[in-house]
Amino acid sequence: MKAMRFWLPLAMFVMVAIFLAVGLQRDPREVPSPLIGKPAPDFALTTLHEPDRVMRLADMRGRYWLLNVWASWCVACRQEHPLLVAFAQTKAVPIIGLNYKDARAAGIRWLAALGNPYDASLFDEVGRLGLDFGVYGVPETFVIDPQGVVVFKHIGALTNDVLQTKILPLVKEGKE
Repeated sequence: MKAMRFWLPLAMFVMVAIFLAVGLQRDPREVPSPLIGKPAPDFALTTLHEPDRVMRLADMRGRYWLLNVWASWCVACRQEHPLLVAFAQTKAVPIIGLNYKDARAAGIRWLAALGNPYDASLFDEVGRLGLDFGVYGVPETFVIDPQGVVVFKHIGALTNDVLQTKILPLVKEGKE
């Protein structure tokens, strides 16, 4: 009986230690998305700069595009922004912004000050579309194919490595 009291806690400790060790080896930016391989959520939102203009998912059908979720209050968004501005100049793929849980005026000021890499920016003041996409926090970036299917998701600030090794190959492969 005394041996059982010793071995049971030890076995539980070892199991917890194994789960922690496995969890610490994973990249938190690679949280699997249930949307990968599924249609992107349908939407009809006004654009940030033109409150009377409504943009829909159907407007983007027929081409690959990036949806970059950002906010003026987001520190990591500021970090990735120069990379997005430079990438937008290559015109490799349309970039649609999703201004998430932000004030319209703040988003407009932010883009005016830092440059606007977006072909259009959707205005998601309450975060409804972000919720539909399963956004954990900003920034997040999705690649959507010509049929409107989500093929990639990146959590956190984009890096040149992610653009070059993950996003561009997806887009180029789809165009060939």
